[in-house]
Amino acid sequence: MTATSRLRQMTGRDPHEEHRAATPLELLFDLTFVVAFGVSGNELAHQLAEGHVLAGIVAFCFASFAICWAWINYSWMASAYDTDDWAFRLLTMVQMVGVIIMALGLPEMFASVHEGDRLHNEVMIAGYVVMRVALCGQWLRAWRQDPARRGAHRVYLITILTAQVLWCVIAFLPLSVTVAFVAMTVPLVIELVGPFIAERRFGGTPWHASHIAERYGLLTIITLGEGVIGTVAVMSAFVQEQGWSLNAILLITAGIGLTFGQWWTYFTIPWATMIERHRDRSFLWGYGHILIFAAIAATGAGLHVAAYLLEDHSELGEVGTVLSVALPVGAYALVLYLLYNLFMHVLDPFHILLVALTAAVLVASVVMAATGVPVAWCLVVVALAPVVTIVGYEAVGHRHMVDHLEAL
Repeated sequence: MTATSRLRQMTGRDPHEEHRAATPLELLFDLTFVVAFGVSGNELAHQLAEGHVLAGIVAFCFASFAICWAWINYSWMASAYDTDDWAFRLLTMVQMVGVIIMALGLPEMFASVHEGDRLHNEVMIAGYVVMRVALCGQWLRAWRQDPARRGAHRVYLITILTAQVLWCVIAFLPLSVTVAFVAMTVPLVIELVGPFIAERRFGGTPWHASHIAERYGLLTIITLGEGVIGTVAVMSAFVQEQGWSLNAILLITAGIGLTFGQWWTYFTIPWATMIERHRDRSFLWGYGHILIFAAIAATGAGLHVAAYLLEDHSELGEVGTVLSVALPVGAYALVLYLLYNLFMHVLDPFHILLVALTAAVLVASVVMAATGVPVAWCLVVVALAPVVTIVGYEAVGHRHMVDHLEAL
């Protein structure tokens, strides 16, 4: 869409618009999430390296949902109502500021989960307040200028504001970490159910299937790239101190191999075609990606932990270090297969075979670590896990996918 200083009517984009693509503004918006994913992955790596495994995982899950949900809130709204005028741009930029504030609050939140006395996510909530003020401004504008869909807009506004008030109340009450997380289930349910009600019961919004598929693909790439950046940064410090070694080369090779493999397996699936043919299954697809993004970010964090082990800065043993990479890689593959098969309403025996072979490769890497094989070599084996899917798809799976699409 051509930029203009004139305000445009926010009456909704054509959901079947040809050649719809992500805008430069959306790409700029995504870059703020590089910071958020980077901070979250770095904090998880520190917690694991210090031996705080459970606290690190709990905090990382909370952070991953907060990051992904902030992105989802904006991206689906923009897919339906992006006017690319000065008002839309300014409100989007305010949301970017909120993302940065949220990212700045992640270290304090991770530390508080480990300490266990009280959950400190006040800065994160402040970032969300900034984001939600701007987001509600955009929904209010749509409510005024697109009267045919006011029912959906009203649901979005009510659920967003209600959930945000509850988040603020929980953040400023002197609750222990456990009680705070239990209390969070209420706004969490409101957050997840609100869009479902708006889209299914009140007419929904004119989001664009191929555009939203491209947006999710771009965030996948950004999340993959953040893992590479973090690993290279840690390994650069290691090489400067101790020089190049075989272990350093193998670790970098494993990290790059995992990035390539996860990218290949994700973009093997024609997501845009799938959701164009079954828009009614978009919630399964959109929400399921939260697990995909989290697994990719956790893979990068696990590679950080491996780098810390090479530097002798980790209390996590060899087996634990390999597991810190193997588990998120396995979770990524499993969620990818589940998401595909659930969306397609199929149960492909060939996919079960590929999942089993992938699990065998990952188990082999852990067994190798337990028998004393150096961690770097074990991670090279982990990097072979996505290759199972790639080879399976190129040899046989592509024909299965054609059949599934025809049935869809």
